[in-house]
Amino acid sequence: MPHPILEILPTGASIDDDGTLRIAGCRVDDLAREFGTPAIIVDESALRARAREYRTALTSRRPNARVVFASKAFPATAVQRVMVEEGVGLDVAGGGEILSALRAGVDPALMVVHGNAKTTEELRIAVDAGVGLVVIDNSDDVDRLERLVPADKRQDVLVRVIPEVESSTHPHVQTGQVGSKFGLTAPAAARLIERIQASPRLRMRGVHAHVGSQIMDPSELAAAVAPLAALGTFDVYDLGGGLGARYTYDEHPASVDGYVEALLAAADAHLPAGAEIIIEPGRSMVNGSAVTLYSVTTVKRDARTFVAVDGGMGDNLEVALFEQRYEAALAGRLHDEAVEDVVVVGRHCESGDVLIDPLRLPEVRVDDLLVVAATGAYTHTMANNYNGYRRPPVVFVRDGEARAVIRRETWDDLFARDL
Repeated sequence: MPHPILEILPTGASIDDDGTLRIAGCRVDDLAREFGTPAIIVDESALRARAREYRTALTSRRPNARVVFASKAFPATAVQRVMVEEGVGLDVAGGGEILSALRAGVDPALMVVHGNAKTTEELRIAVDAGVGLVVIDNSDDVDRLERLVPADKRQDVLVRVIPEVESSTHPHVQTGQVGSKFGLTAPAAARLIERIQASPRLRMRGVHAHVGSQIMDPSELAAAVAPLAALGTFDVYDLGGGLGARYTYDEHPASVDGYVEALLAAADAHLPAGAEIIIEPGRSMVNGSAVTLYSVTTVKRDARTFVAVDGGMGDNLEVALFEQRYEAALAGRLHDEAVEDVVVVGRHCESGDVLIDPLRLPEVRVDDLLVVAATGAYTHTMANNYNGYRRPPVVFVRDGEARAVIRRETWDDLFARDL
């Protein structure tokens, strides 16, 4: 019987006769020798297929609609370039993501700029680049843009609205409820819309809402549509992202088709037929196409069995931030019987540096390779240098070939900014 980890690995994964995992035709032991561990391994074909799935699901049902990838989920230039090549726009937050998107070759008109605390510098970068839409989060955004936009031009904008939807996700990734730091309540949004409509520098195109992240029930996401419609008739309605991704054996998020159908049913019921619909998938776009490969550094069998790997919260903060659960397996011993319950921990000096607790594995040995599934979202995003940790490489694999698209940091990199 195949190892259950295959259920949540990229679709190009397989197991060799000796029990070693292959991803997109590449043996993980070969990848570990060439690129070291930890390493984020991305199945490029799976990534492209997911982008096409989203684009087709939306535009086949509503031609006047578009998908923009929420770059914050995996803000690597190579990932953004894949999205551009697959006909997907880019949602960016912050100057670095704007500049990375431009390096990836995006048409600036297909960029949507977000942020609850945009700086003057970031808005200047956006205006100079000719980005298509800036999402207004507060009146200060309007003040800055009116100073930055040249007199002979107008910047297209959306206004972010709090839809007053309480989503069933972790509080740290809820964004649609009253009291959220993002967006404006309906009365405040209406006042700002009126101001923008009178502005000689800005063009009011529409409204935006986002309910939260890692939401399994698409009806919660669709619930944001009616509050947007109540604010008036516009050219554009950006319905945000937030569809949950599968991390564990027990999770079963809605399909892309199911998600799109739920949103468009609400759009058909509440929004003008000719309006453009934008969706912003992030986590669900990239999570399943990547894994993280670690080496076991120590095994401590005492009150509990602790399996420590050569990474941890330096390359995956999802567990510490909102208790995300992962599945993992010994990538070179997938035919071996699982016989012990362990706690997989990282190398960082924090008790909270726990990756998976508990996990049932074969008897673990030092130097075993551990593969953690579904790590495409927010791992590279939030990688850091805690304890002098060198952030890991991102490696694309496809048809038996592997290439690093982001190299591992060097010791010299750690001190490059020292004066």
